[in-house]
Amino acid sequence: MLTLLLIVLAIVGLLVVMRREAGAPAALAVFGVLGLVGLLFDAEIIGGLLLLGAAAVAVAGLPALRRKWLTPRLFATFKKVAPKVSATERTALEAGSVSWDGELFSGKPQWEKLLAFKDDGLRDDEKAFLANQCAKAAGMCNAWDIAQERADLPQQLWDYLKKEGFFGMIIPKEYGGLGFSAKAQSMVLQKLSVNETLMVTVGVPNSLGPGELLLKYGTQEQKDHYLPRLSDGREIPCFGLTGPRAGSDATSLPDTGVVCKQTINGEEVIGLRLNFEKRWITLAPIATVVGLAFRLFDPEKLLGDEEDRGITLALIPRDTDGMEIGRRHHPIGSPFMNGPIIGKDVFVPLDTIIGGPDMIGQGWRMLVECLSIGRCITLPSGATGTARYALGWSGGFTRVRRQFNVPVAEMEGVQEPLARMTALAYISQATVYQTANMIDHGEKPAVPSAILKSQLTEFQRVLLSDAMDVHGGKAVTLGPRNYLGIGYSANPVAITVEGANIMTRNLMIFGQGAIRCHPYVLEELAAKDANDMQAFDKAFFGHAGLIFGNAARAFTLGFGIGKASVPFDGPAAAYAQDIARLSAGFGLCADAAMASLGSALKKREMISARLGDVLSNLYLTSMVLKQWQAGSKVEGEEALLHYSCRFLLQRAEQAFVEIFDNLPNRALGKTLNAVVMPTGRRWNKPHDDLARDIAKRVSTHSALRTKLLENTWDADDGEQRNPLARYNALLVDYDRAEAIYRTVNKAYAKGELPQTALHPEARVEAGLEKGLINEEDADFMRTFEAEVLEMLTVDDFAYDAFAKNKSTLIEHNGKPAVAPKPEEENVK
Repeated sequence: MLTLLLIVLAIVGLLVVMRREAGAPAALAVFGVLGLVGLLFDAEIIGGLLLLGAAAVAVAGLPALRRKWLTPRLFATFKKVAPKVSATERTALEAGSVSWDGELFSGKPQWEKLLAFKDDGLRDDEKAFLANQCAKAAGMCNAWDIAQERADLPQQLWDYLKKEGFFGMIIPKEYGGLGFSAKAQSMVLQKLSVNETLMVTVGVPNSLGPGELLLKYGTQEQKDHYLPRLSDGREIPCFGLTGPRAGSDATSLPDTGVVCKQTINGEEVIGLRLNFEKRWITLAPIATVVGLAFRLFDPEKLLGDEEDRGITLALIPRDTDGMEIGRRHHPIGSPFMNGPIIGKDVFVPLDTIIGGPDMIGQGWRMLVECLSIGRCITLPSGATGTARYALGWSGGFTRVRRQFNVPVAEMEGVQEPLARMTALAYISQATVYQTANMIDHGEKPAVPSAILKSQLTEFQRVLLSDAMDVHGGKAVTLGPRNYLGIGYSANPVAITVEGANIMTRNLMIFGQGAIRCHPYVLEELAAKDANDMQAFDKAFFGHAGLIFGNAARAFTLGFGIGKASVPFDGPAAAYAQDIARLSAGFGLCADAAMASLGSALKKREMISARLGDVLSNLYLTSMVLKQWQAGSKVEGEEALLHYSCRFLLQRAEQAFVEIFDNLPNRALGKTLNAVVMPTGRRWNKPHDDLARDIAKRVSTHSALRTKLLENTWDADDGEQRNPLARYNALLVDYDRAEAIYRTVNKAYAKGELPQTALHPEARVEAGLEKGLINEEDADFMRTFEAEVLEMLTVDDFAYDAFAKNKSTLIEHNGKPAVAPKPEEENVK
């Protein structure tokens, strides 16, 4: 009995020591004390074994002993097997900052660090800009007009964007810009996402482009000249990075600059001769100034002893001799300005280098540091804004679209995608807002930028597909009335640009985070590079303690033992506690994958991607909880919180299962499964009851729908009609209309109305004649049903409308198709 008791106490004591990462002395005390108890009370065998364990812990764990024999051997082995980090990888790893992502990597997230990012909201001028300028700009857009008729924004909209400073949101007021916070910048782009061409046009100059690069790295002379001109639209910028052979692998630039001398106005000048071919450059066709990335060489060593000077950035005026610019690409689904730039023997002076000669060779670092913020904002904000509009349109449409005498929003086949859309919109809003809030507190989130870009644009892909499904024929028939179809077709652009999602998910999220965010890996690699054995010893054994700690935390939390302390109450608490459990499991699996696969993990992209999926879903859930904690709640929001968190945590657990099943070392996979999920999976997909409740609220005039659609253009006061405002107005009156529908439909089913009353309008008139409804109700329904029919109607065109070359038109019936005169076209 005593032997069994000592074994149990040893296991419990060891788990406590491991969970607290108390170190070798505490483990030594557990083994030593229990071993002595065994020897003193006639349990010599277990007592001896425990004392042997204590001796092993002392020899391997106490710094004074291990550094004499164990650490040198480990250090020598580590130097042989540790992955080599290239200069470009190191630059990427050192860029940006580590914040909440590092807490999740640690396996023991300290929630107070996340909640410490207080939200001060928006300034009054930012709120006014959203309410006024953004609404006016959105009201000038019609997707069909922009995509099919103009292939451009209207001239008056371009003029308005320049006049109101849309292109200078990130530029300080001292240079004539708006000086907006990251949150305000994100909110502006969300509101402008009513049209994807508008959002991209405004977003790009405020993201990765000359403006941000000049702010951070430009000389004072460059700032004074360009920033005011960028702020008021006198200069339209673009940035040339990608090309035919340099897309996702942007470090392999084939574009070159050569330091040389050239005589200008009789004076010999040192400058750069550039040769480049860039593609997919947004705003290039209309840009007045081009930011350019290239590899700089100095074969004559005019600037120093090095010949290869590395990636460098320059700012080149449009009219520079030798540069070809102005042609357009045709981005799928959207005519935003995008095109190639080609340069042959383009000579520019040294002062065109952003930051001047001192910044030669610093281009990759400059780009990575800027991208860590821009990638958190532009495309994630666009995806979030798209989610708001698509959800608002879909909820309204499914409520007023009736089939089988009921709104299709009452059908469970429609409720399922509506609820999913709502959750994706809710998660996106929380994530992009809270991450922007971190940026406003000085963070430069490198790994979260990859999470937001890939995850939120993938959400956009799912959400738009769901929106198309529930709209049916309304959305697949293009024309001025179709507010959804063109944006749906443009979605692949967001998936592809700023780091294609395939690359971002498979290589960047975990690949960068495993070193950048891990508490010890970067220190271990630095110790290797410095050949510092003492620093390695400290980092390595700290790392070992973390591994044991995460194993103990994951295992005990899996049984519900010793739940993590979290600063949440109510429904959020359980989800925060489970993030702590899964974070410990993630930290353990990350270390296991790195240890078992070593440098081969770079090539095992599917495993790396699944580890990234775990981190991504934990990060997204954390942002939802932070938003819930900080914001005001409305009726019905708790159901949405449950749906969103269960959706994300179920995805995280699914990623774990796929990791366990696919690790090459099968014994390791099974062991991890037993440690991380000792009682099996905890989270299932959200329950149908939640889906029904959420779908009902977003398809009716509810507090939840109103909250989710905040910061959209929702007033019918623009130059173009606003479908969202029209749906909102219909939903305000819907309850009254539904009661009348029920009255006349019930009478029709009983045979009390003529069988020829097949349309709602006919039944209303028949019901009025029979005295089932009064004249006031009939008038109301005439107006209501006319507006419903308008929202359900699709466009039609003349027979020859789509043939650019009319001579190719086939007269299928042997005679020209009858086409109405232009003024008779039913195109609105």
